[in-house]
Amino acid sequence: MRQICVFGSSSEAIDPAYLSVAEELGGFLTAHDCGVVYGAGCYGIMGAVARGVRAKGGALLGISPDFFVDLNVLTDDYGELILTPTMRERKALMEEKADAFIICAGGIGTLEEFFEVITLKQLGRHSKPIIILNTLGFYDPMLDMMEQSVAQHFMSEKVHRLYTVASSIEEAWEQLENYQPFGYNKYGAN
Repeated sequence: MRQICVFGSSSEAIDPAYLSVAEELGGFLTAHDCGVVYGAGCYGIMGAVARGVRAKGGALLGISPDFFVDLNVLTDDYGELILTPTMRERKALMEEKADAFIICAGGIGTLEEFFEVITLKQLGRHSKPIIILNTLGFYDPMLDMMEQSVAQHFMSEKVHRLYTVASSIEEAWEQLENYQPFGYNKYGAN
């Protein structure tokens, strides 16, 4: 069973359309024999993905820093739960346990998670698929910023080959199924 790490918002104030897509994603991954690695949160996209997985009887692996227990932000039914001492250890374990990453809409934490896994891939630390699920064009401004970074030579255009962008769950699945690793290493042989 492939383990797909889903990163996404913990906000409940977002447009319900994002939550609907996230819940559908959780069910879709379960129906396609994938387990889901996620942050174990009960709110926002994290909670919606978990609901979708649970509704289809799928496998969840929640990974959370232990201080989130005291903040009462973890879902009651997270499947398997691993607690870590820090956020850094949480991310490292999520990255280790995942076979692929799907990046849903999110805020600071989600952006940090995306940029960390793409940085690690750029440095040759993994070759796993990274798929941005660009629901409602949420990531269009970030993708424009990345184009600007290429245009001004802050990063190589090869970085764009380290991830894909999907506008639907079905497109994300097709990209996952047809994934071909790209061996770009910023400081190594290409």
